[in-house]
Amino acid sequence: MSDARVPAAEAVESHVRAFFEGHTVEVVVRGLGPDRREALPDLRVLVVGPGPRSAGWAYVTAGCWAATEKDGDGLEFVVTAHVRDQRFIDLMAMIAYYHCAGHRLDLEHSMPIGEAWVPGSACDHLLISMPYLHGPDLEHCPLPGGHARILWALPVTAAEIEFRRREGHEALEQLFDDAEIVPTDPFRASVV
Repeated sequence: MSDARVPAAEAVESHVRAFFEGHTVEVVVRGLGPDRREALPDLRVLVVGPGPRSAGWAYVTAGCWAATEKDGDGLEFVVTAHVRDQRFIDLMAMIAYYHCAGHRLDLEHSMPIGEAWVPGSACDHLLISMPYLHGPDLEHCPLPGGHARILWALPVTAAEIEFRRREGHEALEQLFDDAEIVPTDPFRASVV
């Protein structure tokens, strides 16, 4: 185990707590099973309650950077949601494992969820994007010996992913802006 792993996860947690000052922050150590735990030995999910910065919930990984950093740089992920729900903690563990087990997510990448984001939602994929709801102060996280970039995993529809493949990431983001989507609304209509 790298000596940087635990301090890195703690630094991400400190960064998230400072950014979301005035919010409750719960640290959940997610049971991944032995094979997955080996890929992500220090994974934590930070569950941020509503507060002065946001009326919604935020779920942030802490532990991806330590499992995949290269030359001191790596990623963590944030999902925003309308409620606190175990399914979002499980989703964060899935994103982390998908990223750390070889898929190496990055800005403008996507991944299938394998089911609806929440029951009845048309969103069944995640689009990795800039954390627009929170801005660069959350995105840029200094760590001992490096830097983590916290990117947003935005729930999207399969049709939106297909549109992005044809027309590009910026074209899809423009559709989101034009439609004024509420990204925490699991029942929002597809923009394409």
